[in-house]
Amino acid sequence: MNLVAKEYIANKTDENGVLILSRFTGASKELSDAVFINPYDIENFADRIKFAIEMETEEKKRRMKNMRNIVKHNNIYNWAANIINELTSLKKPSNA
Repeated sequence: MNLVAKEYIANKTDENGVLILSRFTGASKELSDAVFINPYDIENFADRIKFAIEMETEEKKRRMKNMRNIVKHNNIYNWAANIINELTSLKKPSNA
């Protein structure tokens, strides 16, 4: 998981920004309001940067707010709780 992307979202409190991510990053699965690029497609890369630059302020704020909510919810405490829940739900083999 790319934590730098999440740090950017957490610290961008004015919500006036755009997160541009490679579609191949782990964070892209969770941060669906980012602008996705294919780093191997130069024209796509340029088009997506232009799209991000020209995006309306309200759209930027909407996307950043949505991603901030995801980052707030999917924090270390929820991650650890999910791991513990998964581990405790495992059954011991009957011959143990």
